[in-house]
Amino acid sequence: MKIIAHIHNDFPTKFGVPRQSGLVPQAQSVIVFEPEYRVAEALRGMEGYSHLWLIWEFHQAKREAWSPTVRPPRLGGNTRMGVFATRSPFRPNPIGLSCVKLETIKKDEKLGTVLWVSGADLMDGTPIYDIKPYLPYADCRPEATGGFAHEVLSHALDVSFPEEFLALVPPSQQKALMAVLSQDPRPGYQHDPNRMYGFPFGDLEIRFKVEENHLTVCQVEKIR
Repeated sequence: MKIIAHIHNDFPTKFGVPRQSGLVPQAQSVIVFEPEYRVAEALRGMEGYSHLWLIWEFHQAKREAWSPTVRPPRLGGNTRMGVFATRSPFRPNPIGLSCVKLETIKKDEKLGTVLWVSGADLMDGTPIYDIKPYLPYADCRPEATGGFAHEVLSHALDVSFPEEFLALVPPSQQKALMAVLSQDPRPGYQHDPNRMYGFPFGDLEIRFKVEENHLTVCQVEKIR
């Protein structure tokens, strides 16, 4: 398996990364190909597709051994499910699959042709093994059932973001950050209303508290 590209975005750590692709369509990422694969001909015809499949590596979730069951965070971290019935990063082979929207294809003087995509659920720097077009006639299954994952799909928070803190966030990042917060970035088993949580987003550290279904941003600081 050869790494063909890396993705770059505002999620330097796993905390805050959308739990599935497409949940935060406002989140923008750029895919930069490795020098060996910066060949324009390899992307010929891609402009005709609106969405792409990314095959990638959970590069920070590697383990020597594997477990047949895992504890999905959205089930509180206490209920075990079969690893192949989940999208847990802790798998026999740490491979991820995500559907993203292709926003544009651009030519960069230093990096060659790059892909701007939205809705990715990958950390900054995640290695990509392959890119394939999403085919609506074959890949879309409206009749599909979602198992236990569908039962927690509606979990979302109301977000209070004081103006003095929101003003510190670049306008181009505000919608994406609000969407990330509304998805509740806390571990699914933590519900302490007095606990302060935090995660990096771009060059900012975002700190917040959650009480019941309401999230309040308490602090925004630059980290670099």
